[in-house]
Amino acid sequence: MERIVYDQMAELDERHWWYRARREVLAALIRRLAQPKAGAHILEIGCGTGHNLPMLSGFGKVDALELDEAARELAEKRLGRKIMRAPLPEIADVRDKHYDLIGAFDVIEHIDDDHAAIASIATKLKPGGKFIMTVPAHRWMWTAHDVANHHKRRYSKRSLKALIEGSPLHLDAIGYFNSLLFPVAVAERMASKLRGKNTADLELPPAPLNTALERTFASERHLVGRVPLPPGLSLYAVGSMQPVKD
Repeated sequence: MERIVYDQMAELDERHWWYRARREVLAALIRRLAQPKAGAHILEIGCGTGHNLPMLSGFGKVDALELDEAARELAEKRLGRKIMRAPLPEIADVRDKHYDLIGAFDVIEHIDDDHAAIASIATKLKPGGKFIMTVPAHRWMWTAHDVANHHKRRYSKRSLKALIEGSPLHLDAIGYFNSLLFPVAVAERMASKLRGKNTADLELPPAPLNTALERTFASERHLVGRVPLPPGLSLYAVGSMQPVKD
Protein backbone atom coordinates (compact mmCIF):
# COMPACT_ATOMS: atom_id res chain seq x y z
CA MET A 1 0.00 0.00 0.00
CA GLU A 2 1.03 3.61 -0.46
CA ARG A 3 2.58 5.30 2.59
CA ILE A 4 -0.41 7.65 2.84
CA VAL A 5 -2.76 4.69 3.36
CA TYR A 6 -0.84 3.51 6.43
CA ASP A 7 -0.62 7.08 7.73
CA GLN A 8 -4.38 7.55 7.39
CA MET A 9 -4.99 4.19 9.06
CA ALA A 10 -2.83 5.19 12.02
CA GLU A 11 -4.64 8.53 12.33
CA LEU A 12 -8.20 7.33 11.89
CA ASP A 13 -8.53 3.66 12.89
CA GLU A 14 -9.97 4.51 16.33
CA ARG A 15 -12.32 7.27 15.14
CA HIS A 16 -13.49 6.64 11.58
CA TRP A 17 -16.89 4.98 11.21
CA TRP A 18 -15.64 2.34 8.76
CA TYR A 19 -12.96 0.93 11.07
CA ARG A 20 -15.11 1.10 14.19
CA ALA A 21 -18.18 -0.53 12.66
CA ARG A 22 -16.23 -3.16 10.74
CA ARG A 23 -14.67 -4.39 14.00
CA GLU A 24 -18.16 -4.99 15.38
CA VAL A 25 -19.20 -6.86 12.24
CA LEU A 26 -16.02 -8.97 12.25
CA ALA A 27 -16.51 -9.85 15.91
CA ALA A 28 -20.05 -11.00 15.14
CA LEU A 29 -18.80 -13.16 12.25
CA ILE A 30 -16.17 -14.76 14.48
CA ARG A 31 -18.66 -15.51 17.27
CA ARG A 32 -21.27 -16.83 14.89
CA LEU A 33 -19.32 -18.72 12.25
CA ALA A 34 -15.92 -19.56 13.75
CA GLN A 35 -16.89 -20.08 17.39
CA PRO A 36 -13.30 -20.31 18.68
CA LYS A 37 -12.85 -22.26 21.87
CA ALA A 38 -11.54 -20.64 25.05
CA GLY A 39 -7.81 -20.03 24.79
CA ALA A 40 -7.83 -20.38 21.00
CA HIS A 41 -4.63 -19.64 19.08
CA ILE A 42 -5.42 -16.84 16.63
CA LEU A 43 -3.38 -15.28 13.83
CA GLU A 44 -4.17 -12.07 11.97
CA ILE A 45 -2.38 -11.77 8.64
CA GLY A 46 -1.71 -8.21 7.53
CA CYS A 47 -2.72 -6.56 10.79
CA GLY A 48 -1.72 -3.05 9.68
CA THR A 49 -1.63 -0.71 12.67
CA GLY A 50 -3.09 -3.43 14.88
CA HIS A 51 -6.53 -1.89 15.26
CA ASN A 52 -8.23 -5.32 15.17
CA LEU A 53 -5.91 -6.91 17.73
CA PRO A 54 -7.75 -5.84 20.92
CA MET A 55 -11.00 -7.20 19.46
CA LEU A 56 -9.36 -10.48 18.43
CA SER A 57 -7.72 -10.82 21.83
CA GLY A 58 -11.18 -11.22 23.29
CA PHE A 59 -11.33 -14.60 21.55
CA GLY A 60 -7.94 -16.03 22.48
CA LYS A 61 -4.17 -15.62 22.26
CA VAL A 62 -3.33 -13.51 19.23
CA ASP A 63 -0.28 -13.48 16.96
CA ALA A 64 -0.01 -11.20 13.97
CA LEU A 65 1.90 -10.51 10.76
CA GLU A 66 2.63 -7.13 9.18
CA LEU A 67 5.18 -6.14 6.53
CA ASP A 68 5.14 -2.35 6.86
CA GLU A 69 7.69 -1.30 9.48
CA ALA A 70 5.91 1.79 10.85
CA ALA A 71 2.54 0.04 11.03
CA ARG A 72 4.16 -2.99 12.67
CA GLU A 73 5.73 -0.82 15.39
CA LEU A 74 2.34 0.66 16.25
CA ALA A 75 0.72 -2.80 16.21
CA GLU A 76 3.39 -4.10 18.60
CA LYS A 77 2.56 -1.34 21.06
CA ARG A 78 -1.10 -2.31 20.91
CA LEU A 79 -0.48 -6.03 21.26
CA GLY A 80 2.34 -5.73 23.77
CA ARG A 81 4.65 -8.14 22.01
CA LYS A 82 6.46 -8.83 18.74
CA ILE A 83 4.60 -8.82 15.43
CA MET A 84 5.97 -11.27 12.86
CA ARG A 85 7.16 -10.24 9.41
CA ALA A 86 6.41 -13.12 7.03
CA PRO A 87 5.05 -12.30 3.57
CA LEU A 88 2.37 -14.21 1.72
CA PRO A 89 2.12 -16.54 -0.02
CA GLU A 90 4.90 -18.43 1.80
CA ILE A 91 4.52 -17.14 5.40
CA ALA A 92 7.44 -19.49 5.98
CA ASP A 93 8.20 -18.48 9.56
CA VAL A 94 4.69 -19.25 10.82
CA ARG A 95 4.17 -22.57 12.62
CA ASP A 96 2.30 -25.29 10.72
CA LYS A 97 -0.95 -26.72 12.12
CA HIS A 98 -0.87 -24.32 15.05
CA TYR A 99 -3.85 -21.97 14.78
CA ASP A 100 -7.52 -22.45 15.62
CA LEU A 101 -8.47 -19.26 13.76
CA ILE A 102 -6.70 -17.22 11.09
CA GLY A 103 -8.05 -13.92 9.82
CA ALA A 104 -7.08 -11.95 6.72
CA PHE A 105 -9.22 -8.82 6.61
CA ASP A 106 -8.89 -6.98 3.30
CA VAL A 107 -5.52 -8.61 2.63
CA ILE A 108 -5.81 -11.31 -0.04
CA GLU A 109 -6.73 -8.80 -2.76
CA HIS A 110 -3.15 -7.44 -2.40
CA ILE A 111 -1.51 -10.78 -3.26
CA ASP A 112 -0.54 -11.67 -6.84
CA ASP A 113 -1.17 -15.39 -6.38
CA ASP A 114 -4.23 -15.60 -4.16
CA HIS A 115 -4.57 -19.36 -4.71
CA ALA A 116 -1.05 -19.96 -3.37
CA ALA A 117 -1.78 -17.66 -0.43
CA ILE A 118 -4.89 -19.59 0.64
CA ALA A 119 -3.10 -22.92 0.22
CA SER A 120 -0.27 -21.70 2.45
CA ILE A 121 -2.67 -20.35 5.08
CA ALA A 122 -4.40 -23.74 5.20
CA THR A 123 -1.14 -25.39 6.31
CA LYS A 124 -1.05 -23.15 9.40
CA LEU A 125 -4.47 -24.26 10.67
CA LYS A 126 -5.08 -27.08 13.09
CA PRO A 127 -7.50 -29.78 11.89
CA GLY A 128 -10.90 -28.19 12.32
CA GLY A 129 -9.38 -24.70 12.38
CA LYS A 130 -11.19 -21.81 10.71
CA PHE A 131 -10.06 -19.16 8.24
CA ILE A 132 -12.02 -15.91 7.87
CA MET A 133 -11.26 -13.47 5.08
CA THR A 134 -12.83 -10.27 3.81
CA VAL A 135 -12.27 -8.65 0.44
CA PRO A 136 -13.64 -5.70 -1.55
CA ALA A 137 -16.52 -6.63 -3.85
CA HIS A 138 -17.49 -5.73 -7.43
CA ARG A 139 -14.80 -5.11 -10.02
CA TRP A 140 -16.93 -2.34 -11.57
CA MET A 141 -16.38 -0.32 -8.38
CA TRP A 142 -12.62 -0.05 -9.03
CA THR A 143 -11.38 3.46 -8.10
CA ALA A 144 -8.25 5.37 -7.05
CA HIS A 145 -8.72 3.80 -3.62
CA ASP A 146 -7.88 0.39 -5.13
CA VAL A 147 -4.82 1.82 -6.90
CA ALA A 148 -3.47 3.50 -3.74
CA ASN A 149 -4.01 0.28 -1.78
CA HIS A 150 -2.18 -1.75 -4.46
CA HIS A 151 -5.14 -4.04 -4.98
CA LYS A 152 -4.67 -6.74 -7.59
CA ARG A 153 -8.41 -7.38 -7.91
CA ARG A 154 -11.86 -6.94 -6.46
CA TYR A 155 -13.94 -10.11 -6.08
CA SER A 156 -17.33 -11.31 -7.16
CA LYS A 157 -19.15 -13.77 -4.96
CA ARG A 158 -18.53 -16.42 -7.61
CA SER A 159 -14.78 -15.79 -7.83
CA LEU A 160 -14.38 -15.80 -4.04
CA LYS A 161 -16.34 -19.05 -3.78
CA ALA A 162 -14.11 -20.59 -6.47
CA LEU A 163 -10.98 -19.42 -4.63
CA ILE A 164 -11.91 -21.25 -1.42
CA GLU A 165 -13.33 -24.31 -3.13
CA GLY A 166 -10.11 -24.62 -5.16
CA SER A 167 -8.04 -24.68 -1.97
CA PRO A 168 -7.49 -27.31 0.76
CA LEU A 169 -10.21 -25.60 2.80
CA HIS A 170 -13.87 -26.49 3.01
CA LEU A 171 -16.13 -23.51 2.29
CA ASP A 172 -18.37 -23.04 5.34
CA ALA A 173 -19.98 -19.69 4.57
CA ILE A 174 -19.83 -16.79 2.14
CA GLY A 175 -21.73 -13.54 1.86
CA TYR A 176 -21.82 -9.79 1.49
CA PHE A 177 -21.60 -7.15 4.19
CA ASN A 178 -21.58 -3.35 4.37
CA SER A 179 -24.81 -3.70 2.42
CA LEU A 180 -26.99 -1.03 4.04
CA LEU A 181 -24.68 1.74 2.85
CA PHE A 182 -24.09 0.19 -0.57
CA PRO A 183 -26.60 2.40 -2.46
CA VAL A 184 -25.07 5.50 -0.85
CA ALA A 185 -21.57 4.40 -1.81
CA VAL A 186 -22.57 3.72 -5.42
CA ALA A 187 -24.25 7.12 -5.69
CA GLU A 188 -21.24 8.88 -4.17
CA ARG A 189 -18.80 7.19 -6.55
CA MET A 190 -20.94 8.02 -9.57
CA ALA A 191 -21.17 11.64 -8.44
CA SER A 192 -17.41 11.78 -7.93
CA LYS A 193 -16.80 10.52 -11.45
CA LEU A 194 -19.18 13.13 -12.87
CA ARG A 195 -17.29 15.82 -10.95
CA GLY A 196 -13.97 14.46 -12.17
CA LYS A 197 -12.90 13.67 -8.62
CA ASN A 198 -10.73 10.58 -8.33
CA THR A 199 -8.99 10.60 -4.97
CA ALA A 200 -7.96 7.87 -2.56
CA ASP A 201 -7.95 10.12 0.50
CA LEU A 202 -9.84 8.81 3.53
CA GLU A 203 -11.35 11.67 5.49
CA LEU A 204 -13.13 11.77 8.83
CA PRO A 205 -16.69 13.01 8.25
CA PRO A 206 -18.27 15.59 10.56
CA ALA A 207 -19.11 14.01 13.92
CA PRO A 208 -22.90 13.63 13.41
CA LEU A 209 -22.42 12.00 10.01
CA ASN A 210 -19.57 9.82 11.27
CA THR A 211 -21.82 8.57 14.09
CA ALA A 212 -24.76 7.92 11.76
CA LEU A 213 -22.62 5.97 9.30
CA GLU A 214 -21.05 3.94 12.08
CA ARG A 215 -24.41 3.02 13.58
CA THR A 216 -25.82 2.04 10.19
CA PHE A 217 -22.88 -0.17 9.24
CA ALA A 218 -22.51 -1.64 12.74
CA SER A 219 -26.19 -2.61 12.83
CA GLU A 220 -25.34 -5.37 10.33
CA ARG A 221 -23.70 -7.28 13.19
CA HIS A 222 -27.20 -8.48 14.13
CA LEU A 223 -27.71 -10.04 10.69
CA VAL A 224 -24.36 -11.02 9.20
CA GLY A 225 -23.78 -14.75 9.25
CA ARG A 226 -27.43 -15.36 10.17
CA VAL A 227 -29.26 -14.30 7.02
CA PRO A 228 -27.94 -13.50 3.53
CA LEU A 229 -27.42 -9.77 3.09
CA PRO A 230 -27.97 -8.09 -0.28
CA PRO A 231 -24.95 -7.00 -2.34
CA GLY A 232 -22.58 -4.81 -0.37
CA LEU A 233 -19.22 -3.14 -0.55
CA SER A 234 -17.43 -6.19 0.86
CA LEU A 235 -17.51 -9.98 0.86
CA TYR A 236 -16.56 -12.46 3.56
CA ALA A 237 -15.76 -16.14 3.34
CA VAL A 238 -15.20 -18.71 6.06
CA GLY A 239 -13.27 -21.90 5.36
CA SER A 240 -12.29 -24.78 7.62
CA MET A 241 -9.44 -27.25 7.63
CA GLN A 242 -11.07 -30.64 7.61
CA PRO A 243 -9.54 -33.37 9.81
CA VAL A 244 -7.79 -36.12 7.88
CA LYS A 245 -9.88 -39.29 7.86
CA ASP A 246 -8.25 -42.60 8.68
